[in-house]
Amino acid sequence: MDLTKASVHDVSYLKEMEYSGISNATLIGDKGYLSKQVQTDRFSKCDIKLETTKRNNQKDQQSWHPVFRKSRKRIDTLFSQLCDQMMLKRNYAKTRNGLNTRLISNIAAVTTLQYINHQQSKSINHLKHALAA
Repeated sequence: MDLTKASVHDVSYLKEMEYSGISNATLIGDKGYLSKQVQTDRFSKCDIKLETTKRNNQKDQQSWHPVFRKSRKRIDTLFSQLCDQMMLKRNYAKTRNGLNTRLISNIAAVTTLQYINHQQSKSINHLKHALAA
């Protein structure tokens, strides 16, 4: 897991991806990654493809593959749940290790709740109801 300051723009962070050792992969991004230069320059060396949604006013509108659309929606839902239900933004960590510990424990808790829902044949998105009878 790698963290950056909130002031670091996502596109700036992508510059480090070519040194990460990841190759022959597809990354799913949001509209903030639409820069054509970023998509071609950064990932042509590493054989990484960046899939993003298109803005409404773009001329070359294409339908997004259903797998990417479903994955992106699941990612957005998960981030919302982490921020709202697990209070990820208000963690009061004083050190980097404390922050990492709190992040990992929240992610582990959400994963456990999703697993419980999966075992009970419920929707994995309903975290609040995972422990209900």
